[in-house]
Amino acid sequence: MGYSISPNHKPHAICIPYPAQGHLTPMLNLAKLLHQKGFHITFINTEYNHRRLLESRGSNAVHGLLDFQFKTISDGLPYSHANTTQHIPTLWDSITKNCLAPLCDLISIANPPVTCLVTDAVMFFTVSAANKFNIPYALFFTTSACGYFGYLQYSKLVKHGLIPLKDTSCLTDGYLEKTIEWTQKMKTIRLRDLPTLLRTTDPNDIMLNFMLQTTKTCREASAMILNTYDELELDVLEALSSINSLLYTIGPLHLLANQIEDEKLREIGSNLWVEESECMEWLNSKEPNSVVYVNFGSITVMTLEQLIEFAWGLADSGKSFLWIIRPDIVVGDLAILPSEFVVETKDRSMIASWCCQEQVLNHPSIGGFLTHSGWNSTLESICAGVPMISWPFFAEQQTNCRYCCTEWGIGMEIDSNVKRNEVEELVRELMDGEKGKKMKENVMNLKIKAEEACVRGGSAYKNLDKLIDEVLLLNMKTF
Repeated sequence: MGYSISPNHKPHAICIPYPAQGHLTPMLNLAKLLHQKGFHITFINTEYNHRRLLESRGSNAVHGLLDFQFKTISDGLPYSHANTTQHIPTLWDSITKNCLAPLCDLISIANPPVTCLVTDAVMFFTVSAANKFNIPYALFFTTSACGYFGYLQYSKLVKHGLIPLKDTSCLTDGYLEKTIEWTQKMKTIRLRDLPTLLRTTDPNDIMLNFMLQTTKTCREASAMILNTYDELELDVLEALSSINSLLYTIGPLHLLANQIEDEKLREIGSNLWVEESECMEWLNSKEPNSVVYVNFGSITVMTLEQLIEFAWGLADSGKSFLWIIRPDIVVGDLAILPSEFVVETKDRSMIASWCCQEQVLNHPSIGGFLTHSGWNSTLESICAGVPMISWPFFAEQQTNCRYCCTEWGIGMEIDSNVKRNEVEELVRELMDGEKGKKMKENVMNLKIKAEEACVRGGSAYKNLDKLIDEVLLLNMKTF
């Protein structure tokens, strides 16, 4: 480590996640790690998510420590009591227009003075604040490296007229099977495997243009952070090295954060829904490797028909399962399961609205994970040594799915038009089949490499120190 931090002269990092569960969790882990390294931390949530944290984790959830504090800014949207992830296009548009001024106000009155920013890459307005106050910053792109690389292709695709799509028939006529150049090892990739924000016919689409602006900012950023490890995505990281000269792979972050010794710091949590502890009690009653864990994350939605197909596929597999069903998972309807399904599976199933996923995946009874392939879920599954069935929904989940199923050999994909017989077949293969056994072997090898990256002297451990020394302490070195 090439730096030292005086307890009497602490650097002060402001950490700003994008206001959704999948972004908040890794940013909080990174903030904890910086605090452990000697930083004063101010963690900024939107007022909406601040209220959700209080509701899910109690009044002490945002008290933090004397030198780890929580502050809030408005997202610019009307007040709401809802307990769900906000509408993404509306939220993205609003934070771009409304969050810079309140952030600058916080920086101007901060005590101790802010010495660096660590911000979610999609909160790109924060770069203007860093430049205004002449403080170093690092952008944290919370996706996989392959997902980030996929987004970086968007500007080329626009330039060559491949996106926006000419019309909606491109979604079904095989157009998405078209390939583009990718990496040295994987020469090409299909459009359907790239992040889904390209699947629009509207050149003014909010989310497409938001991501084009985000990636432009990322290309110009002085430093980029990714929550991955070198052994997992080496080929893509080599391709990225020509785009971002200062690229820091600091992951899996939750493995690094689990090493924090300060119990009060470790206990600071990020779940926006109430965790149901009964899940762990139920798993304790099950045999090793006997349970399928089902969770489609914090944003995925489906139709009631799709929910029912998943339900009967799980029932027909004959396997025990723990299924997390958020109240808002079904579009425009209640997530009500058929009474016949409930009766048939009551002795081998548990349905909950939320849980501590990391704890669940590491429980010895878990044998497989039916997932949406969000990056946090994918990393947590790899680190727990649990193979996957993937039903990607949105954004870079399709890219993660491609890598899990084709490149790493740790997953199997379910068709987007889900059918119960396919669910049944894949669950049986995952839990009992030869392919399932091979996937288990592959994921256990990746688990070992992830653990090696996070021990003292490992790549993630060293990269965190390099980020601090090369970027975050730049202002401190002038004192």
